[in-house]
Amino acid sequence: MDNKDLIAQAKTGSGKTVAFCIPILNKINIKNFRIQSLILAPTRELANQIALEIRKLSRHIHNLKVLTLCGGMPFKPQALSLSHGAHIIVATPGRVLKHIKEENIDLENINTLVLDEADKMLDMGFYDDIMEIINTLPKQRQTLLFSATYEKNIGKLASNVLSNPLVVKVENEEKVHIKQKFYNVDEANKTALIPALISSNKAKSILIFCNMKITCDKLADDLYDLGLDVLTLHSDLEQKQRDETIILFSNKSYPVLIATDVASRGLHIDDVDLVINYDLSLDEKIHTHRIGRTARAGKGGMAISLYTHNDFDRVELIKDTFSDIEDESIDKIEDDLSYKIDSDLRTIFINGGKKQKLRAGDILGALTAGIGLHKDEIGKIDILDFASYVAISKEKISFVLEKLSKEKIKGKYYRIYEK
Repeated sequence: MDNKDLIAQAKTGSGKTVAFCIPILNKINIKNFRIQSLILAPTRELANQIALEIRKLSRHIHNLKVLTLCGGMPFKPQALSLSHGAHIIVATPGRVLKHIKEENIDLENINTLVLDEADKMLDMGFYDDIMEIINTLPKQRQTLLFSATYEKNIGKLASNVLSNPLVVKVENEEKVHIKQKFYNVDEANKTALIPALISSNKAKSILIFCNMKITCDKLADDLYDLGLDVLTLHSDLEQKQRDETIILFSNKSYPVLIATDVASRGLHIDDVDLVINYDLSLDEKIHTHRIGRTARAGKGGMAISLYTHNDFDRVELIKDTFSDIEDESIDKIEDDLSYKIDSDLRTIFINGGKKQKLRAGDILGALTAGIGLHKDEIGKIDILDFASYVAISKEKISFVLEKLSKEKIKGKYYRIYEK
């Protein structure tokens, strides 16, 4: 708030987004329809979540325009939106640099630059892009650098872009205990172990990490053949599919999400009971971020890692970082065959969203007063620009699909189907 440059180090999920969004919104001059703040993030998912958080925090500010510029989305509509102006840009480095080079974006009114998950951006090779972007910005500005870890490469970036920064480290956070178990397995038996690991831990929401996209898809097919409902998340999916996948998993419509490390950082998915590292992570930093998915909002959790005889070096590296890892034999896994690995909810898709002025209250009203659903049979409601997703009790899905398609929502009929 004092306009000082800042280095802030804190774990993922500790509130960094709100910490930089509130001061940005306090400084915005709404009458000056120019880009005043630029927030850089490593991934599309994180950029979208930051933009969503800004919109939530700025409901009291009329006519604020927040634009998200990410790769994987059509370029020309972004250029058109930029020509109409904006107050805040949330972007991935590669895409904002492309707009700079094509002279679609005017950054001379920037007074605040935020580098969020800076360590991740550097891990992904964005250093040169970030420096190129910064060279186009006004010298008189506030720069805020947020990072989960602080290593030499962060120090180099900080010294080049910050001026006399304050350093804030949140180290005395409440200790969240993540129980970790490691299993030495044969590559051929890994997939068959997954249902037993889930049932023995009575897990309802399971996040499984693989190192490669091809492994994700193969594992998804194999688990589906074993009778499990699974989702996959990796960089081959289009943005619309990625957004939908995250919604379906976070609203508890599917019990299992199989992902590459695109999902290990910056994703706000609460209440994950169990993280399984199907492939051991490539280093201890990635391992830390993966297992942290099961300990959001101050809750503990369980993380299981499978490794083969080829992984011994990486196992030792991770064990040097964590002192409380339990090595267990697969013989000790108690497979509860009576445990049903399933979700109590399913999701309906409605082909209308914010652009049609749909609000959660409108959908809730149509479901309760309109077709007689009890509010306990309705889960999370997510409204995007052109689509809405509603978690519904599984037993009521057929009833809702039949009735709601004949019921007007805010005076209009919508197409509705199950996801």
